[in-house]
Amino acid sequence: MRKKILVMDTLDDFLKTLQNEIFDEAKQALGEKGFQRWRNPKFYGKMETPDGQSRVTGNCGDTMEIYLRFENNRVSNASYFTDGCASSSVSGSFAAELTLGRNPDEVTDITAQTVLNTIGKLPDKDLHCATLAALAVQEALSNYMSNLSPEKFEKL
Repeated sequence: MRKKILVMDTLDDFLKTLQNEIFDEAKQALGEKGFQRWRNPKFYGKMETPDGQSRVTGNCGDTMEIYLRFENNRVSNASYFTDGCASSSVSGSFAAELTLGRNPDEVTDITAQTVLNTIGKLPDKDLHCATLAALAVQEALSNYMSNLSPEKFEKL
């Protein structure tokens, strides 16, 4: 019986050490702000009945979806969904957050650089994830604008 406990303690110690190494690497790659968002995603999930939505697939194969809901000409709710890596998830989360409270003109100002500046950093090999998220935001905005009735469009 003592042998099983020793093996279990050793396995538990190994797994804790491995998890700490993975988290340390993720913090190095994503920065503290990006790491925290990766561990605790915000705005994640597909939205029912959005006013604008998009689905964009990048050259890397990751797909990003952005969903926007508007009230009084401002984004009142936003969410994202991705099948991609941690950098895609973090980028989508911050991109969705950046839209909140903005009117369509202000949403057009959201670029890959805006997303990256908000995150703080991404690994060089994953910088395209910020571009993917920003492009998905712009496509969702375009979808929203194209669905506006002429009367609503004139009031913008």
